[in-house]
Amino acid sequence: MSRDWIAVELKDGVATLTLVNPPLNLVTLGLTRQLSDRLDRLAADPACRVLVVTGTGERAFCAGSDISEFRNLTAPGEAVDKKMRKENETYSKLDDFPKPTIAAVSGLAFGGGLELAVCCDLVVCEEGTRLALPEIKLGVFPGSGGTVRVTRRIGEARAKEMIFFGEPIAAETALSWGLINRIAPKGEALKMAQAMAQRLTERPNKALQIAKRAIDMAFDMTEDQAIAASLPLSDQAFTSNDCKEGVRAFFAKEPPRFTHS
Repeated sequence: MSRDWIAVELKDGVATLTLVNPPLNLVTLGLTRQLSDRLDRLAADPACRVLVVTGTGERAFCAGSDISEFRNLTAPGEAVDKKMRKENETYSKLDDFPKPTIAAVSGLAFGGGLELAVCCDLVVCEEGTRLALPEIKLGVFPGSGGTVRVTRRIGEARAKEMIFFGEPIAAETALSWGLINRIAPKGEALKMAQAMAQRLTERPNKALQIAKRAIDMAFDMTEDQAIAASLPLSDQAFTSNDCKEGVRAFFAKEPPRFTHS
């Protein structure tokens, strides 16, 4: 029987995408398919200028994969063909989402849940949140980008500690390591993330998207290549209507009125 695994609310330029598989919002094959579809729709929707990703309930943002599905994935090639390829394609859609993204995390972010959160540009956790990559305890490893995206955020040594031992870390540790961006009071991660998102809707949308692309290139190219590739992006920014408005407002000593186009 079909069901909704993903809920989307769009208001004032901010789309809030919620995982709906309580109590732990486990990642299932069905949830992954719906997440892929919703991300495609939101990426193409000009009314969505910033995306917030969260999970329903207080126990978990997402506690990882539904282990009951693993029973059918142990033959050679089965895990990749039936689960990992589609999951990685979907997570990459979030990582490559053209507009700014913010994860609002409460409770647990374990395994695939943490891998999903770090696909977002910014991560907000509430007090008491625990984050982990515990896959090693099942005889596997983080296969949906965790070995890459977590390592890029916190470095090789800390990533190996998280992955080799599989033990949770507190939000405060994650903040000090650079794994997350901010800690919200208990129960207010979504509120803080949406407030941040609303501030970003007031920024020039095109410049935000261009800046995101330029930052991401730093991980995919050499330094000289990334700087050279940023020059055409600078041309796009300087020739935009938002740049004209920003310069006009600067000299007029008044707030800019960006078009958000």
